[in-house]
Amino acid sequence: MPIFDAQVLRKIGCELFEAAGCRGKDARTVVDHLVESNLFGHDSHGPIRFHEYAKGLRTGLYQAATVPQVVKKTSCTAVVDGQGALGQIGATYATRLAMKKSHQHGMSAVTLRHTSHIGRVGAYPLMASREGLIGLIFVNAGRHGVWVAPFGGIDGKLSTNPIAFAAPRRNTDPIMLDMTTSVVAVGKINVAANREQKVPEGWFIDAQGRPSRNPKDLLDKPYGALLPLGGVAAHKGYGLGILVEILGGALSGQGCAAGEREVVSNGALIVVYRIDLFTNIDDYYEEVESLINHIRSSRLAEGSDKILIPGEVEFISAQKKKKTGIDIDETTWNQICHEARHVGLNPEKWDITTN
Repeated sequence: MPIFDAQVLRKIGCELFEAAGCRGKDARTVVDHLVESNLFGHDSHGPIRFHEYAKGLRTGLYQAATVPQVVKKTSCTAVVDGQGALGQIGATYATRLAMKKSHQHGMSAVTLRHTSHIGRVGAYPLMASREGLIGLIFVNAGRHGVWVAPFGGIDGKLSTNPIAFAAPRRNTDPIMLDMTTSVVAVGKINVAANREQKVPEGWFIDAQGRPSRNPKDLLDKPYGALLPLGGVAAHKGYGLGILVEILGGALSGQGCAAGEREVVSNGALIVVYRIDLFTNIDDYYEEVESLINHIRSSRLAEGSDKILIPGEVEFISAQKKKKTGIDIDETTWNQICHEARHVGLNPEKWDITTN
């Protein structure tokens, strides 16, 4: 399994997307997002997407030369149309707009549509938190809705419908929650399939509604279905999934789950809050640290050596992978090279660092 330095992967990704027609700035936006996702341990939203996005540009599914546009706005709200560009471009634009409005007016809500797959949704609230703001995002998959079984059913009728949140802390990494409303994201099943690995039981069921650990039972016909988050209380994950359909899909105008097999675009709602217009900023930071200290005062469960705060796993992973490198499975690397040749690149000439 090849292991790459993060900067090498960024260079490869930028060359690939620029060759596929992206402007240099846009290519960097997309690639920085994907590489950071892998650094954070979210391999399902990392360079495994290089070939998928490049192919989408080559075939016309995504548009390389368009620019997101605001189609409706007030002082605190906006509707952004991504114009079919790669999702990270539209979502970054919409998040920055929400941050600007929040700085000016205290809070903002921006919807996003017609933007393709926006990637790891936690990246966008994290942008806000790094500027001292609180960020929240709800993301559906438009009229897709084929992967997650509703509570009480066995057929895929919803998308994984993630929710993410980030809040700043004083002089340290933000709190960051990034979760699907299903037990797991489809991309994690794809990663396991590429690596020819089984997955934990309880992630999904096969087409007959039976638990399975074989990725093919979800990804191949007849398709299985992911389970809603919550185990014995899966009605809660199912309910959250419906919430995201309405806020991310219906409110944005992208649409709600309807069984379309191809994902054309995510729909999103991004909400940002300016803390000092609600409470004293020093009081806020003191309360957050007091909360964390209170939580960590708990006795540890057997097998646990530390109580982690949401987001810590990702930041720890990033520190480690910046030193040890990012592993890319052979299937993914071969797919990247295959797509590179389609856009006129010779991957054999790439100056790569592998172990």
